Amino acid sequence: MFHSEGSGATLGEGPLFDGGGYIASAIALAPTRVLFLPRTDVLGLCQRRPEVALAMLKTMARRVRHFAGIVSDLAFRPVIERLARHLDAAVAAPGKPGVSMELTLTHAQLAARLGTVRELIARAFSELEKTGVISRDRSRVVIRDPARLAALARGDDDATRGGDRVT
Repeated sequence: MFHSEGSGATLGEGPLFDGGGYIASAIALAPTRVLFLPRTDVLGLCQRRPEVALAMLKTMARRVRHFAGIVSDLAFRPVIERLARHLDAAVAAPGKPGVSMELTLTHAQLAARLGTVRELIARAFSELEKTGVISRDRSRVVIRDPARLAALARGDDDATRGGDRVT
């Protein structure tokens, strides 16, 4: 999963400008209404209203930065660090021990989002739980050691403290 979008988002700007094919597929997670605009109509609008083209370029630049971050994470960050970053970012009240969150994604969906496989996500969750960073009850995750989770998310700490790392 490269990214997710919400209401009012646009997709497929790359092929609009370079004339190539789509580089990814879009999957709606909820009932969705989609509007397809013909390439010639959108290009004409961009020529008449440069601010539309600039807004589209801004969106594309934001996505390129996001994709560069994904590539960097996949190349240089172990799975446990990627999972810690995801959990740390998803916590409503970071820094407070005992804060819990509902994990809305399955392990397979989370693995797709973090660029790995379900088995490594399960192993990373187990490692975080074994080391006391989190506890779990089905889809509920409780952050037991928020400082350690934040350190893991930054890549400052090894969750296993000398043991095997989940990569």
